Amino acid sequence: MTGKRKIVIIGSAYPLRGGLATYNERLAKAFMANGDDVTIETFSLQYPSFLFPGKTQYSESPAPADLHIEVSVNSVNPFNWLKVGNKIRRQRPDIVIIKFWMPFMAPCFGKIARIIKKNKFTRIISIIDNIIPHEKRGGDRLLANYFVKSVDGFVAMSKSVLTDLETFDSKKPKIFCPHPLYDNFGAIIPKEIAKEKLSLDPSLKYMLFFGFIRDYKGLDLLLEAFPACLEKDKSLRLLVAGEFYTDNKPYFEIIKKHKLEEFVIMHNDFIPDEKVAEYFCAADIVVQPYKDATQSGVTQIAYHFCKPMIVTDVGGLSEIVPHGKVGYVVNPVISEISAAILTFYSENKEQEFSANASLEKEKYSWKSMIDAVEKAC
Repeated sequence: MTGKRKIVIIGSAYPLRGGLATYNERLAKAFMANGDDVTIETFSLQYPSFLFPGKTQYSESPAPADLHIEVSVNSVNPFNWLKVGNKIRRQRPDIVIIKFWMPFMAPCFGKIARIIKKNKFTRIISIIDNIIPHEKRGGDRLLANYFVKSVDGFVAMSKSVLTDLETFDSKKPKIFCPHPLYDNFGAIIPKEIAKEKLSLDPSLKYMLFFGFIRDYKGLDLLLEAFPACLEKDKSLRLLVAGEFYTDNKPYFEIIKKHKLEEFVIMHNDFIPDEKVAEYFCAADIVVQPYKDATQSGVTQIAYHFCKPMIVTDVGGLSEIVPHGKVGYVVNPVISEISAAILTFYSENKEQEFSANASLEKEKYSWKSMIDAVEKAC
């Protein structure tokens, strides 16, 4: 497609917070830089409060001044779906992009998409985080299938999701494009300044676990792996930055069992965008000990800040973290996680891996995502 197009993105955006909102807002800016007219239709209600595991769904940061965001979509109100669908149908955008991440959203997104398509003009493209969720529930496949049937083409951000999509549909266009770089969290700041801003001891070494804490993300594995690391080096610290989206009791029980209170720093409030740089820049390495995954935005934040990574060999994580080049890929096993941490520090790999990350991250451009959406059309 050439020339100025009208693009509508349906999904999370300000005043909502979190990775989904960050992604959609950054995607909108990429299309705008490409010369397109972009509107984001965000949620007036994303999750009913009883289904939301965190403290609040809403951002305390200022609204992005350069984006056209309309608060319109109610995820549980079918009358609202008719209203939103008909509004966008009449607008006749060239492309509607729906970021899909869980089957709960399938009835809302699927119905809105079906109504829009009645204009016989708009192409509906979905960027898929997961088509089969990490935390499975009855009816997931039925709901996901309903959504898949409403879409004209797909962009999957990991090869495992591309494979999963084939079990729902074998004919519609499906493009693989890795998660683009999160380059919207500010510049790299010196490590000593980042530590000072977070009131961290400048003489100690910090590993970072970052993001919402869910059981599938394996923080328990990392906590169990940490004592073996401390036996070798008492100057190591684990910085856990993110809000619990699950029961926190088992995690604090592991800390107590191994007497890790002095060595694990828990910052369990939501980390606002303007503080993200401090956490990544204070760390020597980012650890993602996931038990299950497709892809992760945390990886792309780490790349932006040129940080080495330890990731587990699940989903698409190993596709974008070359083993031995920008970090280590290990199995989600306690002994392998601790061994990778110890190797990183004993062999002084930080400088080498950081330099490699600064080169590797050039692969993950937002232009590539725009191109993938166009191919899926």
